[in-house]
Amino acid sequence: MPEIRNYTVNFGPQHPAAHGVLRLVLEMDGEVVQRADPHVGLLHRATEKLAEYKPFNQTIPYMDRLDYVSMMCNEHGYVLALEKMLGITAPLRAQYIRVMFDEITRILNHLMWLGTHALDVGAMTVFLYCFREREDLMDMYEAVSGARMHAAYYRPGGVYRDLPDRMPQYQKSRYKDDADVKRLNENRSGNLLDFIEDFTNRFPAYVDEYETLLTDNRIWKQRTVSIGIVTPERAMQLGFSGPMLRGSGIEWDLRKKQPYEVYDRMDFDIPVGVNGDCYDRYLVRVEEMRQSNRIIRQCIDWLRNNPGPVMLEDYKLAPPPREEMKDDMEALIHHFKLFTEGYTVPEGEVYTAIEHPKGEFGIYLISDGANKPYRLKIRAPGFAHLAAMDEMAKGHMLADVVAIIGTMDIVFGEIDR
Repeated sequence: MPEIRNYTVNFGPQHPAAHGVLRLVLEMDGEVVQRADPHVGLLHRATEKLAEYKPFNQTIPYMDRLDYVSMMCNEHGYVLALEKMLGITAPLRAQYIRVMFDEITRILNHLMWLGTHALDVGAMTVFLYCFREREDLMDMYEAVSGARMHAAYYRPGGVYRDLPDRMPQYQKSRYKDDADVKRLNENRSGNLLDFIEDFTNRFPAYVDEYETLLTDNRIWKQRTVSIGIVTPERAMQLGFSGPMLRGSGIEWDLRKKQPYEVYDRMDFDIPVGVNGDCYDRYLVRVEEMRQSNRIIRQCIDWLRNNPGPVMLEDYKLAPPPREEMKDDMEALIHHFKLFTEGYTVPEGEVYTAIEHPKGEFGIYLISDGANKPYRLKIRAPGFAHLAAMDEMAKGHMLADVVAIIGTMDIVFGEIDR
């Protein structure tokens, strides 16, 4: 009998499908994976440790940089934990704005996932289509916070500022003549809500385009159907959440089961898969984009008709208006204290979870009564999914490893906190 010797290959971190900093050590028998060992730690940025040395409010921008394609959702989990500890609730208008931007972020995330997943499996066009729509969504981020990605827009007690009354306009340049500028500015003539509404009118047709390219595509189905199957029982045992859990047929969504902010007022459905394979998880996420579009439309209707404050009037937690600060000594002191020392949070511990685009994003916070956390633990959804890599990849071909990484929607910023 010939002696059978498995050999070991490094998949990544420089492999284009390893998404940056994943090193997979694969034990191969020919083309078949016998064992997959994910190595985590190449990106480690010590976010949880850094948070212990910074006042509570200065950690919000670090949250953006965890899963750097779902920026505002990360902030949301952390801000909700602080609000729970402080015993405060954001004004209703701020809650609607948060829900609307959570869903904008969900679409942003799923577009990034769809484009890169399709690209990894070998479909180039979808990638270009998805990034076309991401551009509009990034403009919404920029209009409201000044940054296209790392917004730091959610604050304990509300949001940084109300929605702007006008959208930034394109200007004539050596690359764009008058006709181009006029065309580009057509849907930017109103305020931000008008721009978002225009996007929600166009978006369902774009999703149809992605589905035309992929859903019944023979090659796409050959690469994703029956790949990386996870049974409903096993998905729960492995700690899956989000689309990874719903793809296996379990209808669990924190927006419905443990509603936060104003999700209990929203009308939307939870898409659920049947077979628990890569193809089902694809279908779940595509349908999630359509449902997010529905939620955004409901938020727009409410926000149009209900003006109001977007931040608590408590100057111990929120900075006073700039005009007031220039005239009033007390306001200046509040401002100074807030940005140097921050605020103290009552002693105790709290766990808050939100339905992040990738799954359950949780913040476990322990306070000893100081102005910075005693301990901060982030429950990143992607970590539990990556831990199942060995189980999902075993027995599949090397090429299927790429499809399995793609279907997990992994972003290493949150896994390697």
